[in-house]
Amino acid sequence: MSERHIRIVAGGFDFVARTHPDAPLTVAAFEKLLPYRQKLIHVRWSGEGCWVPLGDFQLGVGFENHTSHPSAGDILFYPGGYSETEIILAYGACSFASKMGTLAGNHFLTIVQRREKLRALGTKVLWEGAQDVLFEAM
Repeated sequence: MSERHIRIVAGGFDFVARTHPDAPLTVAAFEKLLPYRQKLIHVRWSGEGCWVPLGDFQLGVGFENHTSHPSAGDILFYPGGYSETEIILAYGACSFASKMGTLAGNHFLTIVQRREKLRALGTKVLWEGAQDVLFEAM
């Protein structure tokens, strides 16, 4: 599977993410949703991150290339189980968790352009509340 790029627009910021080759099933399933619009809110338990809560939504993938400790710019898809399904975007120190404890999500995207704007996005979401987010193919 070749790496591809996805544009992410959120809170007035524009980013470019690269697909992760070690999560081909998650990438393929997510790309079928594009363009994908949601709301981005600040995490409650995970530290410096924003998330898209997806309730009982099923993407149809299990765990692959999963981690509990994303780096700034890493985007994870959690397929559900102990907590609701979600997408999490780390903008700083992040340890992926829920009220049930530590979780692991599929690292399927990495922001590769305008990473220096991630903290500004995270701060905006923290202090101003939910922001629209758009994921679209490039």
